[in-house]
Amino acid sequence: MNNITSQDWLGRFPALAASRDPELQRLVADMPLMQVPAGVTVFRAGDACERYLMVLEGSVRVQKLAENGREIVLYRVAAGETCVLTTSCLLASERYPAEGVTESPVTAAGLPLARFQEALARSEAFRRFVFASFGERIAELMTLVEAIAFGRMDNRLAQRLLALGQSASRVTITHQQLAAELGSAREVISRLLKEFERHGCIALERGEIAILDPAALARLANR
Repeated sequence: MNNITSQDWLGRFPALAASRDPELQRLVADMPLMQVPAGVTVFRAGDACERYLMVLEGSVRVQKLAENGREIVLYRVAAGETCVLTTSCLLASERYPAEGVTESPVTAAGLPLARFQEALARSEAFRRFVFASFGERIAELMTLVEAIAFGRMDNRLAQRLLALGQSASRVTITHQQLAAELGSAREVISRLLKEFERHGCIALERGEIAILDPAALARLANR
């Protein structure tokens, strides 16, 4: 259990913490915190959106599942961040088009819909924060769309392996999980990984990938 209280959670969001707006302080006062274990689906496609969620600790993975069973990771919401799909659904009075799953224990503040709407109407500081966060996330999603549509999969796979292997030479991840991360099919990822292994960049093991030659992977990532 963490020791974050409802009195100090606002400090996790510097843009809001710096505001002296009395309306903002009133509207977010005594907002309850949510504690969610790892591996919990916090929202599903088709669910109604009832709260503006602000993550204080942990990480939520937002992903889209297609009818054919393929999935793609759209983005992650980490500490000090908000969810662009939640914002979009609240603003448009729509239901969630994707699902969010906690990757680790998560603590979040949840501003109920009525308070969210009132805060948008009454607090300039809150409006700036909401739309700045929304804009940043939309830009990230556009980058993802461009990478999937125009990027070479071998480049993107090498980049992802390098990112995952920054703190260790062994990465615990399945071919299916990598496929979801990159918006591809498992068969494509498996074929490319075997090619990387043939060139001595990595070694494939059950549920793990050993990074043998980071420099060679970097060349693949940048070619």
